[in-house]
Amino acid sequence: MNPLRRLTVRGVDLINRRGKAVGVRLARLTGKSRYAIHPKHLVEQPWHDWYLPYLRVDDHVLDVGTSNGAHLVRAAMRCRTIVGFDQDTTQLAHAEREIRTRGLGHARVFAGDVTARFPFADKTFDVALFLDVIEHVVPRASVLREIHRVLRDGGRLLVSAPNRDTRWRATLRAAGVFAYSDPDHKIEYSREEFLAELHAGGFEPIGPLMPVVLDTPWAGAIDAVGGLSLSLYYRLSRWKREAALRRPGDSTGFRAVAAKQS
Repeated sequence: MNPLRRLTVRGVDLINRRGKAVGVRLARLTGKSRYAIHPKHLVEQPWHDWYLPYLRVDDHVLDVGTSNGAHLVRAAMRCRTIVGFDQDTTQLAHAEREIRTRGLGHARVFAGDVTARFPFADKTFDVALFLDVIEHVVPRASVLREIHRVLRDGGRLLVSAPNRDTRWRATLRAAGVFAYSDPDHKIEYSREEFLAELHAGGFEPIGPLMPVVLDTPWAGAIDAVGGLSLSLYYRLSRWKREAALRRPGDSTGFRAVAAKQS
């Protein structure tokens, strides 16, 4: 890659990475949310809540790494009970507030280390949500095995993880730039690596892996737009989703419905 091209890629990457934080702050400053939150949690995006159709009304659900409870409160509308589990007590306070505000008496949260032994008995839950979390934890296989332990026989894992093999990630690596989509990520996966990780934890996907949205160098700018205009953000997000369906290899990540194996 020639020096000018490398410099251009680095500049675009800088804008991209700062845009997400700008969007989160603007969502609060412009009154779209009472607290800092990504705009994706403030608009209806069926592709974002992809896990909801896989929940049943009689399911007991565990949300591993629940954070501010954004997924928990949505999932609570579809299941019998749900428990959120996370070590970030500040984010859990937001989740508890949403639970109270929405009157979700069948939902609750626990504070604890998700990389240690879970404070739940064997075979307690029917479904585990593990959404955009696996890439943040170490060790991962042991966390998956804990999820495996607390799931009932025939239990389901709904999990998502980032894709490191998109064209934009390859361009960043060629320019000598840090290529993970988030500096807090401990890992990003190829398709084969993600499947191997699930297998090591005792899970086998049911059906093919599903795409998320297009991995574009302008994602950060789109996030910043979301802090100003949710309607424009929705239209741009829908474009990213439709592009990922056409080009799943350039999806930001993978989604899987996986079954607990014996």
